[in-house]
Amino acid sequence: MRNLKVILAYDGTDFSGWQIQPHRSTIQGTLASAIGRITGEKVLPQGSGRTDAGVHALAQVVTFATKSVIPAANLVIALNDILPASIRVLDVKEVSLEFHARKSARAKTYRYRMYRNAICPPFLARYVWHFPYPLDDAAMSSAAAVIEGEHDFTSFAAVDPERALERDGSSSVRQVFSSIWRREGDEFIYEVRGNGFLHHMVRNLVGTFLLVGKGTLKARDVTRILEAKNRSAAGATAPASGLYLVRVEYDEPGM
Repeated sequence: MRNLKVILAYDGTDFSGWQIQPHRSTIQGTLASAIGRITGEKVLPQGSGRTDAGVHALAQVVTFATKSVIPAANLVIALNDILPASIRVLDVKEVSLEFHARKSARAKTYRYRMYRNAICPPFLARYVWHFPYPLDDAAMSSAAAVIEGEHDFTSFAAVDPERALERDGSSSVRQVFSSIWRREGDEFIYEVRGNGFLHHMVRNLVGTFLLVGKGTLKARDVTRILEAKNRSAAGATAPASGLYLVRVEYDEPGM
């Protein structure tokens, strides 16, 4: 038995998220079908996390076990021949049997793209949140810095008892290593790196930072929202179109 690690990039616009669902097109289901056609095996590839409907990935990490002897490099070619153009396999390599895409992960980075110009190019519309209205960029940057460190992020988690946590366990405490906004041309981009994220956490953070940018909240209010441990204390959930899973990190070099 071999354990294969796959690096996957995808445009999540036309998919109902990562997790396989009956009668819906999902990333996990589409990949499982492609693997099955090549190896003749019924497998359920495991991702580092479950991205929601409409969310994209630049480097989702996936693992699956197989008895197939097809070389990893050949699998890259074969899978990309079968998969839709919106899903690309960037790399496949054999790893230890103990390695697991989700359980072995130590840090993840997400990016959120907000397009700030008056007119959003049609070729970008699927990949950004178009928000052309006035915002205080400096205030949003100050608010983003407040969440760095270890906090209980209950206020920023989806109220969804079946899918409340991305990682195993019942704690809503997460450590955020960095949380910054930056300007790149016509885009205002939020990037956050942490040891794990709750369901909708990044999008709920962006929606709350937006209220700071509009002047509805102050940066110091983010501390109050964290302490409230109540989803209703935070802002609305930002649209899925602007969110990307950028990178997943592991302890082992090369993993």
